[in-house]
Amino acid sequence: MNQTQHPTQTQNQQAAHEAAATARGPLAGIRVLELGTLIAGPFCARMLAEFGAEVIKIEAPDAGDPLRQWRVLKDGTSLWWSVQARNKKSLTLNMKSDEGQQIARQLALDADIIIENYRPGVLEKWQLGYEDLKAINPATIMVRISGYGQTGPMRDLPGFGAIGESMGGLRYVSGHADRPPVRVGISIGDSVAALHGVIGAMMALRHRDVTGGRWNGQQGAACVAGQGQMVDVALYESVFNLMESLVPEFDVAGVVRERTGGALPGIVPSNTYTTADGDNIVIAGNGDAIFHRLMKAIGRDDLANDQQLLRNDGRVPRTAEIDAAIQQWCSTQSIDAALACLQQADVPVGKIYSVRDMMQDPQFLARHMFEEHSFADGSPVKLPAVTPKLSVTPGATNWLGPQLGQHNEEILQSLGYSSEQIAAFKSKQVI
Repeated sequence: MNQTQHPTQTQNQQAAHEAAATARGPLAGIRVLELGTLIAGPFCARMLAEFGAEVIKIEAPDAGDPLRQWRVLKDGTSLWWSVQARNKKSLTLNMKSDEGQQIARQLALDADIIIENYRPGVLEKWQLGYEDLKAINPATIMVRISGYGQTGPMRDLPGFGAIGESMGGLRYVSGHADRPPVRVGISIGDSVAALHGVIGAMMALRHRDVTGGRWNGQQGAACVAGQGQMVDVALYESVFNLMESLVPEFDVAGVVRERTGGALPGIVPSNTYTTADGDNIVIAGNGDAIFHRLMKAIGRDDLANDQQLLRNDGRVPRTAEIDAAIQQWCSTQSIDAALACLQQADVPVGKIYSVRDMMQDPQFLARHMFEEHSFADGSPVKLPAVTPKLSVTPGATNWLGPQLGQHNEEILQSLGYSSEQIAAFKSKQVI
């Protein structure tokens, strides 16, 4: 009989281990220390927490992360907080005190990944900089998210997501040519930087593990550790990384891409059009075969069979003519009729969704994109589901954003502090 028919004890243990890892997430066992506020750093840590990492978030004892009071509130706490801090543990620390810095240092040295989004130099003042920690723990991985990065003449300037979007090129190309640049209605610069932080952290963790793994806590000859590194994420560079062919187009052809409203410049047709009932619809007919189907669907056989329009480079000089033809057709159609017609023709098309549309949409519902949870008082709340969707080790929401300092005793006791010491920290306003 083979092992498939009669698994060994080792195989059974391995299967149990894999089942447990699946239940807890692919990052189970990874410890993350979050030193930061608001969006970029916390969003980076949030994604790791959603996939099983233990994330300890340091907050100021008096008010915590300012995001707790941003936008729409419930019982004095932001609804955004329930998403941004889900699965995290909250530890309050006065980082201006020696005791607070010492506790943070203990946590940092024991963490697999440290995520921070202070202005460059702040952690160094607290002896928590990358070089400080690396000198003790060579496997230290620190994700540093800032406006302009850790080097360069602008490193010390304050930099928020809006500035990163502007400097990185996104704002310049957003909006209509005859109007000032506009912003996307979300904090896209911060969020893009956070995603770069996650990617960098995962690559650094992989490198650490193949070069020796987690630090064994020893120093000198007894030290065993993989090679850690600093992941230096600048907001403006993260946005700049999305800017497609901007640089070579300017360098080789002297082209400065300008604002084009709802159109996708140089890729025709791809634009926003208005239907007879006043709704807006996005039509992307820029593939060569798709363009042919689109023109046939809207009754413009002349354009479908025009030899100059067979390829995108031929369509670009006639962008205005093509857009006008599509808009003329849309003006005679309701949005539902336009969607049905173009979907039947296999043309990429979609209406512009509000959150109300999303929460009623069959595709969102079929993909389980809304999770149902309850606040501490029992009232229900829906949250966006965790993405991306992994087939074996999916992420999960285990709890909503914690109360300020909710995990103080748990974390401090795990570091070896007694109840008396914790009480003393409270009385001295260290926590």
